[in-house]
Amino acid sequence: MSVLRLPSLPASAGKQQWGNLPGAALSLAIAEAASNAGRFTLVLTEGSQSAERLQEELAFFAPDLPVLHFPDWETLPYDVFSPHQDIISQRIAALYRLPQLSRGILVVPIATALHRLAPKTFLLGSSLVMDVGQKLDVEQMRTRLEAAGYRCVDTVYEHGEFAVRGALIDLYPMGSETPYRIDLFDDEIETLRTFDPETQRSVDKVESIRLLPAREFPLEKKAVTDFRGRFRERFDVDFRRCPIYQDLSTGITPAGIEYYLPLFFEETGTLFDYLPGDTQVFSLPGIEKAAEQFWLDARNRYEDRRVDPERPLLPPADIFLPVEDCFARLKNWPRVVVNQDDIEPGVGQTRFDARALPDLAIQAKAGEPLAALRRFIEEYQGRVLFCAESAGRREVLLELLARLKLKPKEVDGWPAFVASTERLNICIAPLDEGLLLDDLALIAESPLFGQRVMQRRRREKGREGGDNVIKNLTELREGAPVVHIDHGVGRYLGLVTMEFDGQAAEFLALQYADEAKLYVPVASLHLIARYTGSDDALAPLHRLGSEVWQKAKRKAAEQVRDVAAELLDIYARRAAREGFAFQDPALAYATFSAGFPFEETPDQQSAIDAVRADMLAGKPMDRLVCGDVGFGKTEVAMRAAFMAVHSGKQAAVLLPTTLLPQQHYNRFRARFADWPVKVEVMSRFKSAKEVDEAVQQLAEGKVDIVIGTHKLLQDDVKFQNLGLAIIDEEHRFGVRQKEQLKALRSEVDILTLTATPIPRTLNMAVAGMRDLSIIATPPARRLSVRTFVMEANKPTIKEALLRELLRGGQVYYLHNDVKTIEKCAADLAELVPEARIGIGHGQMRERDLEQVMSDFYHKRFNVLVASTIIETGIDVPSANTIIIDRADKFGLAQLHQLRGRVGRSHHQAYAYLLTPPRKQMTPDAEKRLEAIANAQDLGAGFVLATHDLEIRGAGELLGDGQSGQIQAVGFTLYMEMLERAVKAIQKGEQPNLDQPLGGGPEINLRVPALIPEDYLPDVHSRLILYKRIANASDEDGLKELQVEMIDRFGLLPEPTKNLMRLTLLKLQADKLGITKVDAGPQGGRIEFAAETCVDPLTLIKLIQAHPKRYKFEGATMFKIQVPMERAEERFNTLEALLERLAPTT
Repeated sequence: MSVLRLPSLPASAGKQQWGNLPGAALSLAIAEAASNAGRFTLVLTEGSQSAERLQEELAFFAPDLPVLHFPDWETLPYDVFSPHQDIISQRIAALYRLPQLSRGILVVPIATALHRLAPKTFLLGSSLVMDVGQKLDVEQMRTRLEAAGYRCVDTVYEHGEFAVRGALIDLYPMGSETPYRIDLFDDEIETLRTFDPETQRSVDKVESIRLLPAREFPLEKKAVTDFRGRFRERFDVDFRRCPIYQDLSTGITPAGIEYYLPLFFEETGTLFDYLPGDTQVFSLPGIEKAAEQFWLDARNRYEDRRVDPERPLLPPADIFLPVEDCFARLKNWPRVVVNQDDIEPGVGQTRFDARALPDLAIQAKAGEPLAALRRFIEEYQGRVLFCAESAGRREVLLELLARLKLKPKEVDGWPAFVASTERLNICIAPLDEGLLLDDLALIAESPLFGQRVMQRRRREKGREGGDNVIKNLTELREGAPVVHIDHGVGRYLGLVTMEFDGQAAEFLALQYADEAKLYVPVASLHLIARYTGSDDALAPLHRLGSEVWQKAKRKAAEQVRDVAAELLDIYARRAAREGFAFQDPALAYATFSAGFPFEETPDQQSAIDAVRADMLAGKPMDRLVCGDVGFGKTEVAMRAAFMAVHSGKQAAVLLPTTLLPQQHYNRFRARFADWPVKVEVMSRFKSAKEVDEAVQQLAEGKVDIVIGTHKLLQDDVKFQNLGLAIIDEEHRFGVRQKEQLKALRSEVDILTLTATPIPRTLNMAVAGMRDLSIIATPPARRLSVRTFVMEANKPTIKEALLRELLRGGQVYYLHNDVKTIEKCAADLAELVPEARIGIGHGQMRERDLEQVMSDFYHKRFNVLVASTIIETGIDVPSANTIIIDRADKFGLAQLHQLRGRVGRSHHQAYAYLLTPPRKQMTPDAEKRLEAIANAQDLGAGFVLATHDLEIRGAGELLGDGQSGQIQAVGFTLYMEMLERAVKAIQKGEQPNLDQPLGGGPEINLRVPALIPEDYLPDVHSRLILYKRIANASDEDGLKELQVEMIDRFGLLPEPTKNLMRLTLLKLQADKLGITKVDAGPQGGRIEFAAETCVDPLTLIKLIQAHPKRYKFEGATMFKIQVPMERAEERFNTLEALLERLAPTT
């Protein structure tokens, strides 16, 4: 049912103007016109940003109509880049659906509508549907996919990729939400399943999938031949020198080929060909200007670039539709220009009676923050719908409204609201603007909260994958240092398959000093860890059989025992003591939280919840919050301080340097401004008198929160009632201060904040000792940030800026020298006059800097010239280009962190690292830049950057004195030893120093046990699986792994099944204290350790019952004489035997 009174649209052609549609009223008018019409609706906008916003709003107002968005390529005309795969996927899906729809809405930026497209016959003719039970020839399928533009890869992550592994085909079709796994039985499709690219595990079964081409042009042989013919015809150049021509001939799709689209087809189509004949058009004002501007750009770029003989260009009119042709096509259809501004009613001009909402922003500092909203609701007679961005935000809104004694009813969208009779309603929708009519009002969340910065992460965090267990083996390159527990540090040479007792098995080859080689069977992979110490080149290289390693290992083990004991001691003391349980300030706390101007990231939220739970419990809190510098941790601390003060306790914030207190003080003051809380600071910027006064007030309990350096720990500073100490950057305090803090620990709740990342292994090792919360919403994986390393020159910078600005994006320009930053900004303004430039650096006042950041987020300017202060801070989803000046001056970790600032959304992101001429750079700098240019996916490089940090992080939790030991045995091994020691002491045992990590029993049944190469060709994946199998701790873990392997790679081959059964035997033998099991066709023997839990009586009974089959040899050897020709028999005999030996409990 419609809400606005819409004028009727002419049936065929004609142009109207509708005006006075402020806020979301504009979308509402279009949505209602589209819903009422029995025909298709085309909406033209002036740019990509407004198109995305309109699409969201239209889908909200017209939920029953298909609302498609045809996105822009986001490249410049004649660009040398190709558009992002996800964008092409969305475009192809939209084009494919269009001809099938008779009603619906298509939103398109005008510049995108001007591009010529592939003719309809291509798209509709080359899509292909696959059903369960259909016949399929793998080789034919592979050629078809490659002809349709799909890429063959090892592991499928993105649209347009496929992988073939035996009888499994993984495939990510264009236009599909998820990738699919096709399971073949002989040559027919047995099952089709969707799978999750993050974990590679299957999710659901489906009956059929439809395959769209991966490109907007054909790549089969005939099409490529046609392309080459037309290329030679059109261009009078030496085609042998044109990379575009040559690449296509060799089967590579060159970047930027999209701008040669017409050479693939007899004739091209346009977007209008795909639309139904009966279509009505709505356009925003300004599309004519935008179209002219686009043509002007295209012409200029053509003129600039047409002279290159290696890259001849087609004239603009071949690739784009001339503006006048486009508007001539639009004239055949009824067209309405919809405008937010007021217009005079007249012939063909309709003025609506929509109004803009009054200013309803919550004034946090006022006596009654919600006054504006309360007045509006009291005076307004009609019905109201509140709109929240997410379920979590809806709860916050409901709590706020509850203070005004309002209880809106939850509805699930606009139609439900229009149909209901309730006065107040609330729903979830991503709207930024509201609307106000005579009898209905829609209030979106953002006008209420003013400048709230929503962190809409386009990519959700993947769950912690199982791969982290073996993270330490993923980046093994040949020549990398690895640690073997019994032999020390060597270098990795690769996986080799060798014959041994007539059976093939895979081994890891390691090289030690004096060219000695060691082959480690894959079954003992758990004895090997990657060496993470300082630099790989400085890692020691041990001699096989020498004492050096044994000594180093023993020393580390002793150290570990002490550390573990100390940790447990602290832990036991805390657990035994009563702490103070703070009261729960439920309502006040919610209000305080709502004053936080950013949306909490998922891990920040969990840290906040954990701290809150700790404080409400009766045990003293000792929590460590790790997370990057920036906005996350301080908020956690402020909420904790709020709870402490609310329960009448004092809170102290300790900072390591004298400069920080003032900054924190300003932040706390601003945040607590509306509350009756007294915040005081003690720093060197205060006179002695002021400091004394503050000390006095502290003792009298007049100050609630005090912020200062370790001076607060001195004896002359007395607190009346200290309840919470917040320690920032603990690692920068000295030993004496740490001792004083330890004394504090037994009395008050302590919250420690630190920025060094605590490695996950360590986290596991000390789990249960200290409570850890880690705030690290890591860069989402697989952000292909295109990285270029080049000498600085103006044309490049100009092009980089324009490429981003013209697609409506924003740019970070990093200039790390505060003295010349103003001049740098002025130079940029001269180079690119259309840019709106802002400046941010660390020497500005905190408030100004936050303002600059917030302005940048809200797109008030689109180029931010800044110092490295932007390493941390809020994510700006629309900033997708970063230009780093003098990149040779940065460390690897920093370059990564900076590059991680872009690529937070679904647009192709670019990073330009500008350097001075080669000669002026140090060789180190060159190496670093090379490394970062190669590590395009963040995974690998991230590891490069974090080693030194991991070691620092370990030092923090464990105190001093470890770093030497860690250097000697390598980080991973050290952490494993620590974890075992902690577990042993917790059980009340003495950690065994000589055997800190057992190699486990040795088992040889003379059967092939490996993962065959034809089952899993990728060496890395094999290594990782071997390590996971060796690390499995029980039967369930192995089962789980087996399920995952069958799911990912198909049924297990015989040797792999053997590997699984061997590992299981090994686990059983380990429990029984058996050190060696050896079996062959004639029989076998079992060797027991000195301490075994097997009852000797059981063995004697066995020998008495079958004297021919069993007998003892020596004190610890048990012999079995049974012929076992087949591998199966050996497994069964031994499994049964070990079961009989297991002590019955």
